[in-house]
Amino acid sequence: MKRKTLLFGFICLLLVVVSACSSETGSTSKETAGKGDKTLVLAAYGGSYEKKMKETVIPKFEKEFGVKVQYITGSSVDTVSKLQAQKAKPQIDVAFIDDGPQAQAKSFGLLAPLDEKIVTNLANVYDIAKDKDNVGVGFGIITTGLAYNKKLFEDNKWDPVTSWNDLADPKYKGKLVLPSISNTYGVHMLLMAAKANGGDEKNIEPGFDKLKEIAKNAVTFDKTADVSNYFLQGQTVASAWGSSRVFTLKQSGFPIEFVIPKEGAPALMSTVSVVKNAPHQELAQKFVNYVLSEEVQTDFANSLFDGPVNKNVKLSGDILDKIIYGQDEISKLVKVDWEYVNQKRSEWTERANKEIEVAH
Repeated sequence: MKRKTLLFGFICLLLVVVSACSSETGSTSKETAGKGDKTLVLAAYGGSYEKKMKETVIPKFEKEFGVKVQYITGSSVDTVSKLQAQKAKPQIDVAFIDDGPQAQAKSFGLLAPLDEKIVTNLANVYDIAKDKDNVGVGFGIITTGLAYNKKLFEDNKWDPVTSWNDLADPKYKGKLVLPSISNTYGVHMLLMAAKANGGDEKNIEPGFDKLKEIAKNAVTFDKTADVSNYFLQGQTVASAWGSSRVFTLKQSGFPIEFVIPKEGAPALMSTVSVVKNAPHQELAQKFVNYVLSEEVQTDFANSLFDGPVNKNVKLSGDILDKIIYGQDEISKLVKVDWEYVNQKRSEWTERANKEIEVAH
C-alpha cells in the first residue's frame, strides 16, 4: 500500500513538472512570435510611388528590421481623412502626404514630432524640407509647372508655353484639362496665376480673374492629380502639372515637355510623418530615417524624379535635367506659405467651384 502511495505521488510530481515545462515553453514561443509579428502600417501614394515602395524600399526595410510593412494606398486628402477618423485610436504609423495637406494634419494635432536621436538623417536635410517644429519632413522636392504635348504643338506650329498666362490663349479652347482646386496642383495654379498678374497669396483676386479666362479653354477640371490619360488620349494639349509626373510619362516615350514658367514655379514637397500615438512609434521614426537615407533618396531621384532632400546625395548624368537638385535650384523655387493658404483654402475652394469649375 505504501509503495502504491509513493508511486502515485511520484507520478503526480512528474505531471506537475511536465506541465510547468510545457507552460513555460508555450509562453516563450508566444512571446517570440509576438516580436516577429510586428507590422508597420504606411498610408502613402499610389501609382509609381506604390510600385517603387513595394519593389525595393519596403523589402529592404523589412529585412533590415525584421518586421512586416502594410501599405494603404490613398491620396494626401484621403490619408488626412483617415487620420482624422482614427484620431482616438490610430491604426496608421507613417503617413506620406503632400506639404499642403500635411500642414493641415499638423494643425489638427494628428502628427508627432520627429525624434532627432532616431531620425539622425534629419541633420543632412535642406532647410526647405524641414518643419519648424520637426513635425514631419519633406523627402522629395518637385515643382508644379506647365506641361505640353510637344508633337501637337509642332504640328500646329505653336510656340512652347512660357508663362502661366499662356493657358488663357484662345487657340487652346476645348483643348485643356486643368487641375481642380481640390488638389495641390490646382492651388498652385491659382497662386501662380495671381503672382503672374501682380498678386500673391494675400492678394488672390488677380488669380481668380485670370483663372476665369483660362477656364474658357478647359474641357474639365481633374480632381485626381493625374492627367496622364488625358494627354495620352489627346484630350489635353497642355496643363499645370508636377515635374515628377511629367517625366514619368515622358520616360514611357510620350512626347511631353515640362516648362518652368518665367514667373516662377512653386515647390511641391512630398512629406513623411509619424502619426501621433501610432502603435509603433519607435519603428515609425526608424522608417522616416530610412526614407531620408542617401540610398533611398538616390533611388527615389532616379526612378520617381523626386529631387533629393539629403544634401549628401550625389547624382550625375541625364537625371539632372529631370529633377530639382542642389541648393542653387531649390533657392529659385517659390515656397508656398501653407499656414496662411490653409486658412483661406476652404473659402478659395468654394469660390473656385462656384465661379470657375462648375460655372465654366
